Amino acid sequence: MPLSPEQQAEIDVQRSNPQPTLRATAPGMEKHLYTAHDVLDHGFIRVIDYMGDDAAICQAARVSYGKGTKSVQNDEGLIRYLMRHWHSTPFEMCEIKLHVKLPVFVARQWIRHRTANVNEYSARYSILDREFYIPEPSQLAAQSVINNQGRGEALTGDEAARVLEILKGDAAQTYDHYAEMIGETDENGDAKQGLARELARMNLPANIYTQWYWKVDLHNLFHFLRLRADAHAQYEIRVYADAICKVVADWVPAAYGAFEDYRLGGATLSGKALDCVRRMLKGEEVTQETSGMSKGEWREFKEAVG
Repeated sequence: MPLSPEQQAEIDVQRSNPQPTLRATAPGMEKHLYTAHDVLDHGFIRVIDYMGDDAAICQAARVSYGKGTKSVQNDEGLIRYLMRHWHSTPFEMCEIKLHVKLPVFVARQWIRHRTANVNEYSARYSILDREFYIPEPSQLAAQSVINNQGRGEALTGDEAARVLEILKGDAAQTYDHYAEMIGETDENGDAKQGLARELARMNLPANIYTQWYWKVDLHNLFHFLRLRADAHAQYEIRVYADAICKVVADWVPAAYGAFEDYRLGGATLSGKALDCVRRMLKGEEVTQETSGMSKGEWREFKEAVG
């Protein structure tokens, strides 16, 4: 169960007591407030709070123009200009705070994005739940022979079943030992001291779930999504990024549309790659040998231009 009964009760109270406000609100985001969107088998994302909207981005951009400066009057056009030319500070005027429940190994990838404010569930103070990420059989894959940090062909049949049993068995055994070490009573029901929680947690596997509050501005959120919603990102973090994308699209539709066009759906070309495009447009045949690119660069270039 992604949400605990206590968390669901808290959400029900918050959603049943709307408060009037004088600050700008985004109707698309209001419907997401406090609502948990399920991710993976036990995870979720939910919006706790937010600030700003598309208009806030434009307001921040226009304040820097000065009197008599020609400005872009159309908000969507201005936002696309800002995105196209890699402006950052106007997008920093918008912020979002998320409550995320995710496997520890996904959290370790996620935390590499250091431009956010994070407060994580403390396993020194609280007891972790018996919840582990167990992949769907379709997500069990062999090591890629091309990408050292990626997946190859999916495992099938007996091999897939064997791996699943190992994952489930290891998770169950380590949690049993964790519960035994921190137990407040022995096998006879008598009180015992038990091992400190900060020590008992150390043998738990990286697929156990943790939770955190994560607050980030829109500029840095777009950087996170550009990397983690990419088709090459690891599936387990990509599904979280995909869920966040749906929320952001409702929150700042013009900004997300520009981001989707220029970042998610676009490509950055090197000088050599741009030269190849120009030569191709002139009808010249270009190969990896005549491009000046390495094999890896050439493969990525071909993927980008089709």
